[in-house]
Amino acid sequence: MFENLKKYKIVLASNSPRRKELLGGLGIPFEVRTKQGIDESYPEGLNGEQIALHISKKKAEAYKSDMTENELIITADTIVYVDGEVLGKPKDKDDARRMFKLMSGKEHQVITGVCLVTKEKTVQFASVTDVTFTQLDDEEIDFYINNYKPYDKAGAYGIQEWIGYVGITGIRGSYFNVVGLPVQRLYTALKQF
Repeated sequence: MFENLKKYKIVLASNSPRRKELLGGLGIPFEVRTKQGIDESYPEGLNGEQIALHISKKKAEAYKSDMTENELIITADTIVYVDGEVLGKPKDKDDARRMFKLMSGKEHQVITGVCLVTKEKTVQFASVTDVTFTQLDDEEIDFYINNYKPYDKAGAYGIQEWIGYVGITGIRGSYFNVVGLPVQRLYTALKQF
């Protein structure tokens, strides 16, 4: 099924346990490699999809100089986008609470930019999922933040956790994209690589 990938050593350039688990679910052998201090800034004026694509490409470029001829590196960046604002990983409890207040009772987008790169080729795509939260009260928000400490998650939440069970009223698009990696799109891109 993945005859085209046999010549490559697949490298997931991410420390996310969720991305490792999701890529592992595709049944493709891979290793994990991470670098510290990759600049995740982006130019003003980009929209949500452009931001996620820009950052995933910057991540890929950070690995390009160290990669060997037979490596295929996968990078990804997930953002939460609501009312034109990017919600990354919260700095602290107050920031997480602020994010929930922005998302509560309305729809937001979870956008993941993915970059597949070898020495000769770069393929990029973005996956967008619309997620709707019910109106969350302060007690629910604080319970989630205090018990799940979502400081490593874009938008301060994990759909697969308690808040996803009780707070999400609708989802349009890939569930796995919201978890952190649009595996169906990635599978298709790898088959065509």
